[in-house]
Amino acid sequence: MRILLIGATGTLGMAVGETLAGRGHEIIGVARKGADLRFDVTDPAQVSAMYDKAGPLEAVVSAAGHVPYRPVAEMTPDDYLTAFRGKVLSQIELVRQGLSHVAERGSFTLITGVLGREPVPTASAASMANGAVEAFVRAAAIEIAPRRVNAVSPSVFTESAARYEDVFPGMPAVDLFAVCQAFVRSVEGMHTGRVYMLP
Repeated sequence: MRILLIGATGTLGMAVGETLAGRGHEIIGVARKGADLRFDVTDPAQVSAMYDKAGPLEAVVSAAGHVPYRPVAEMTPDDYLTAFRGKVLSQIELVRQGLSHVAERGSFTLITGVLGREPVPTASAASMANGAVEAFVRAAAIEIAPRRVNAVSPSVFTESAARYEDVFPGMPAVDLFAVCQAFVRSVEGMHTGRVYMLP
């Protein structure tokens, strides 16, 4: 398959890209810098330009989404808008605009995260964004068939757990290998409207 990978230069994006390429897929990486295509997907106009540049696709995979972290009392309306644009609207636009660029039986795989179901202090924006993406996936799946859409919702990565143990106290970590397998399942499988929760 010809797969567009958003966030290709991040920790997760690099692992997902290597995994999918290792399974024989052609990967077109997208990031703000250092990738095959350089676009900022928080800007709908750049999403449009990205698709025009990428050409025909069988799948779109997102491994990127930025949200601010601070206590609710210190958050501003702009902070929540940043989270919405950075993780929700950016991924909605990948699907909305991608419908005319992805093969009829192609797929979209989005990224959410454990904070949508297991919130922690300072992460209200992340929890909001993850919940919104997951709700969108379930709703979009019933409209875009035969194209498919799923989301991967991992906990903190085992490989990064030492850096983030204060943010995710007591939460079980998940190996990047397992997260990558969820992306494979979404891209190569037949499910739609699923949120793959790890662990």
